Amino acid sequence: MLAKVLSSAVIGIDAYIVEVEVDISQGLPSFSTVGLPEGAVRESKERVKASIKNSGYHFPSDRITVNLAPADIKKEGSAFDLPMALGILAATGLVSRDACEGYLVLGELSLDGLIRPVKGALPIAITAKEMGLKGLFVPSENATEAAVVGGINVYPVETLSQLVGALSGQNGISPFEVDREALFKRQDHLVDFSDVRGQENVKRAMEIAAAGGHNMIMIGPPGAGKTMLAKRLYTILPELGFQEALETSKVYSIMGLLPDNHGLVSTRPFRAPHHTISDAGLIGGGQVPRPGEVSLAHNGVLFLDEMPEFKKNVLEVLRQPIEEGHVTISRANSTVTYPANFMLVAAMNPCPCGFLGDPKRECSCTYIQVQRYRSKISGPLMDRIDIHMDVPPVRFKDLSSVEKGQKSSGLLERINKARAIQKERFKRMKIHINANMNSRQIRKFCALDPESNDLMETAMEKFGLSARAHSRILKIARTIADLEEVPDIKSAHVAEAIQYRTLDRRILR
Repeated sequence: MLAKVLSSAVIGIDAYIVEVEVDISQGLPSFSTVGLPEGAVRESKERVKASIKNSGYHFPSDRITVNLAPADIKKEGSAFDLPMALGILAATGLVSRDACEGYLVLGELSLDGLIRPVKGALPIAITAKEMGLKGLFVPSENATEAAVVGGINVYPVETLSQLVGALSGQNGISPFEVDREALFKRQDHLVDFSDVRGQENVKRAMEIAAAGGHNMIMIGPPGAGKTMLAKRLYTILPELGFQEALETSKVYSIMGLLPDNHGLVSTRPFRAPHHTISDAGLIGGGQVPRPGEVSLAHNGVLFLDEMPEFKKNVLEVLRQPIEEGHVTISRANSTVTYPANFMLVAAMNPCPCGFLGDPKRECSCTYIQVQRYRSKISGPLMDRIDIHMDVPPVRFKDLSSVEKGQKSSGLLERINKARAIQKERFKRMKIHINANMNSRQIRKFCALDPESNDLMETAMEKFGLSARAHSRILKIARTIADLEEVPDIKSAHVAEAIQYRTLDRRILR
C-alpha cells in the first residue's frame, strides 16, 4: 500500500513542500528512509516505531520504505516524524488516505506519542498559504507563530492519537486563532533616554541615527556612558510594521528563538554579541548554514561593544551586509541568503587604556600600541559607518543634577515624523529610510545650494574625505532636514553632518 502526506522543510528563511511517500510491501521487516535524510531524519524511524506502538496502534512487520521528495535536497531536523507516522498509519488503512490530502503536517514525536515543537513553523505556514492548502497540523507550541500568517487554518495537535482521531472523524480540532493586534501592543520599556545624565550631543546624534537608520560609532573613555546610550537606542526606534515583523520572525523561527506563546517578534531586535564571536557566528554559516547575529538583528540594532577587540577578519565580513542588506552563504551543496538590514552601533575607547585625550587622566599607551589598536578597524569599514561621535566623560555637574533629560517618547515623536516624510519620499521605491539611498537617489533628493556646496568642497579638501564619506554626509544632512521638517538641505544641516564625519580623521588616524 502507498500513502502520501505533505510536509515541509526550510532552506534559508523560506520553506518548500516535501512529499512524504510511504510504501509498505511484503518482505523481511525493515524500515528504510530515502531522499537524502540527515542524521535526525534517519533516526526518526526509531521514534516513529515506538510512538505508534505506545499510542495503541499496530506497527506493520513488513518492508517499509519512506521517500522524502524532492530527493535531491538534503532533509534535516525532526519535523518529519509526525508525517512519517501518519503515512504509515494511512498505508495500513487506519487513516483514510483521502483525509490526508490538502493538509500539511509537521512535528517531532516522543516515544510515548506526544508531539514536540519544531523550528521553522512560521515560514512553513507562509508557504502552505501560498500553495492554497486546506490547512496544516502543527505541534500546539507552534500554533501561535503559524496562525499569525492568517488566511489558512492552523490545527494544534498534542498527541499522535489526537491527530488520527481528527482525520478519522472521531474528534474535531478547532482552528487556532490569534489576535495579531495584541501582539503589536507597544510594551513599556524598562529603560529610557531620560536615565542618561548629560551627553546631549550624543543623544542628538542618536536621534539622527534613529531617524534615518544610520550606522553609528561612539568613541570615548571607559565609564562615559557609551553602552548605556546604545542599550536605549531601541526605545526611540519606530514600531515594527507587520511585514517587517514577519521578516524578522522568520529568522527567529528557524533558529527556535521566538518567545513562548508569542508568534511574532513585535519589537525591534537588539543584538550585542561578545567580542570573542567567530565570523560564522556573526555573519552566519556552518556546515549546515544558519543565520548569524547580523540576521538576528534584521530590522533592529547590532551593537558591537569594544569594537577593536573583535577579530579583524570578523569585522571585515560586515562590509557586504552593511552595503547590501543581506548575506549570501555558499557551500558545496547549497547557497542560502539571509536578510541582514540592521543598524550598526559600535563603541570603542580612543586607545587601549582608554584615556587618550582625557584632560584629567594620563594615557599610558605608546604610539605603536595606539596605532595597532586603531588599525583593527579598517578605513573601508569606518567609511560605511555614517556617524562618528565623540563621547566625553560625564561632568559631575550633570551627574548630580536632579533634572532629567528628554524622555524617549519625546524623541520618538520627532523621529516618527521624520520617518513619515521619508516614507512619502520613497513610496514608489524599494527603500524606506535615508540610509539606504543609492547614488542616483542621493543626487535626486540631496541637492545642495551654492553655499552648502562650497562648504562641502572645503570639508572634502581639508579632511581628505572619501567619495563614500561624501555620500554619507549628504544622507545625514537629508535626515537632519527631515527632523526639522524642511524640504531643502541648508548649509547648517551640512555643517552639522560634517562634524559627524571628521571624528574618525581626528582620532582614528
